[in-house]
Order: sequence, then C-alpha cells, then structure tokens
Amino acid sequence: MKVDIRVPVGLPVQETADFIAGCEAAGFSGVGIHDHQHSGRDVFLTLALAAERTSRLTLYPATTNPVTRHPMVLASLAHSLEEVAPERIRLTVGPGYLAVGNIGRPRATVDAMRRAILTIRGLLRGERLEFSGVETRLRNVSERPTPVFMTAAGPRMVELAGEVADGALLLVGLHPKAVEAARRRLEAGAARAGRSLDGFQTIFITPTTVADDGPAARRFPQQWFRSDQPYLKYPSDSNLVWLREAGIDLADDFVPESIGDAQAAEICDAFGLFGTAEECLARLKRARSESGIEHVFIFPTHTQEGGYDMPQAEVNAFRETIIPGLVALP
Repeated sequence: MKVDIRVPVGLPVQETADFIAGCEAAGFSGVGIHDHQHSGRDVFLTLALAAERTSRLTLYPATTNPVTRHPMVLASLAHSLEEVAPERIRLTVGPGYLAVGNIGRPRATVDAMRRAILTIRGLLRGERLEFSGVETRLRNVSERPTPVFMTAAGPRMVELAGEVADGALLLVGLHPKAVEAARRRLEAGAARAGRSLDGFQTIFITPTTVADDGPAARRFPQQWFRSDQPYLKYPSDSNLVWLREAGIDLADDFVPESIGDAQAAEICDAFGLFGTAEECLARLKRARSESGIEHVFIFPTHTQEGGYDMPQAEVNAFRETIIPGLVALP
C-alpha cells in the first residue's frame, strides 16, 4: 500500500522542504502541499525546493485550482516541476475552497473544471488551443506529460474525474459501500466519455487523527472546523453523502455536539483513521482487504486555526509503526 501525506506551508519554504525530506525518510510514497496563496508562501516554489531535497517522493499540489491560477499557468508550472523531478510530479486540481474563498470568488463549477482539466491535459501534450480567440501552445513539453488528477468530493465531481482526468484523489471515506459507490461514479463518467479506466489511478483521501488515547481521537465528528462549519462538512456537505452510502444518515443541519460517542466511533471507522497507531494500521489493512484500496493520502485533521501546523506526530506514527506494518503485508 502506498501512503502519501498532506503537508502545509506552515514553515518558511526552505524549512517546509526539509520537513518533506523527512517524510521521504519516514517511508511515505508522496507528499501533497496545499495551494493557499493567502499563506504568503507559494506551493510550486516549495515543491521545487522539495524536489531537490528528495529522490523518490511523488510531489504535487494538494490541491491547486483553476480559479486562482489560469489553466495555462498550471500547465506551465507542472512542466517546470517535471523538468526538476522527472516522473515524480502529478498536478492535482480541484474546484477550490479556502484559496478561492479568501479572494471572494466561488468554487469552480463542474463545467469549469471539465474545461480546465481538458485544457491542461491538452497543453501538456503539446496541443495548440484557443484562448479568447488567440491560438497558443506550450513551447516546451515533456515526452511523458505530467498526469493531471482531480480532487473530488461530491458525486458529480467524482463522475467528472472518471470522464476527463488521469486519476483522482477521492474524499469518500474508507467504508466499502462508500468506496464502491464512488467507483461506480468514476465508471459512469468514463462511460460518458467513451473511455476505459485502465491505468486510471485512484488515491483515497483519508482524514487521520493518531493519538495515544484512541477514544479521544474518535471525538473528531463532535468538533467544529470553524464556528459556522462542522468538521464533517469540511470541505463540503458531500461528506454526508458518502456517510449515507455507508449507512450513517446524519441530518443536513446536524450539530456536532449532538453526536454521541458510539456514533462518533462509527463515523470515524467509516471515514478515515482515528485512534492509536496500531488501530490506524489495522484500519488500513482492513481497507485493503475489504475494498482493494492500495493508495491513501493521509489528511491530518485540524481546525481552520490549526491548518498550518506541521504533521510531525503523524509522521512519527507512520515512520515507527504504520508504514513498517504495511510493508510487511503480503
């Protein structure tokens, strides 16, 4: 099983790049960094520095968007990183959340995402495309175009990933019924485009809280991401869709404090990794055996205020316990 981890630009970019080198030493397969221009630190500069400090990790923005960055700019950035770290880069694009909200813009629609992904993929293949009546292309492209992934949470975005992208980061949880429902959506999108998903890569975004106190870690569903948003609705209400696929039906207007400990534990089991390092390892093994999940993206849970805290505790737990346990799998 491959394990990637989300790292914020919570330190000066050179120090963040050093932290990412430590993630490689810990045994992670990849690192994704959020694209938050309001942090005052740029994800692509950080990825370039990290590329020079590592030799094996796959590196990517997790996640950039076509609202704050034009699709041609994204294609150029992806190719530039490809020159720095050949075959270790993926471009991951979503509709935007905090980055677009911080400039007062709405998230990209399904149609806008379709146009953006198709445009970026075409440019990376060297195609000539038209922008506002002007035909243009990238002057430099790689022999192997950088793969373009979609980050998808809602059912329509999951379908779109199957329709237009090279792969997907899916926020649907780990419950086998939710995973199966998401895979059906990917297939529906692929069928709409008349293409096969052979070679399509799926990575499961996995909210994670590792703690010495397992029950305390499983209180996550009872928390607020920010004062007007329960954590279970971060980054969108779509989380409730996949929980319902798993048989957990929360009302749209639920209040986190109304969730009891038993239901919180059930939600945590369906949604991600919550507990001691040993419990998280066991849950990943079960996800592999139940649903054939072979690649996860660890997303350490946090409030909005704690979104830039470096995930040192998670790195330690995966280095010392979880990754060695996964390596031992047949």
